[in-house]
Amino acid sequence: MNSRAARIVARRITPADVPAVLALQARSTEASQWSAEGYIRAAAGEYPAWVAGGGEGIHGFLVMRTAADESEILNLAVEPERRRQGIASALLAAALEACRAAGAKSVYLEVRESNAVAIAFYRSSGFEPTGRRARYYQDPPEAAVVMSQALF
Repeated sequence: MNSRAARIVARRITPADVPAVLALQARSTEASQWSAEGYIRAAAGEYPAWVAGGGEGIHGFLVMRTAADESEILNLAVEPERRRQGIASALLAAALEACRAAGAKSVYLEVRESNAVAIAFYRSSGFEPTGRRARYYQDPPEAAVVMSQALF
């Protein structure tokens, strides 16, 4: 972990974080665009979710779910001007730790086929492409690359 990532604190989302998460999501057009209700449900514990920042606000968030022995990263976003500072890595580390604690044997996600930066990030974090879902995304229509990682 680099020294910038060491300063990033990822913590569970709270209801008070929802407006900041929605504002961040609006600036992160690559992220799935959830409703306020989705994040309120995450803050209530329906979906494990984290926010992260460097001391002066929320600069990223991640939402996941676990079913049986498999976890899924549902949404991850970092403020465009704060990318490449270790925020996504801190969020992903917190989520993977929770996946293991929940008994998951693997974790997967979908990412837009054109999002080369995200694909490279996930690859560097131990994920491998395992499939493709045609016409998975809308606005604009696009295929998804399915990526997964075995957890030990």
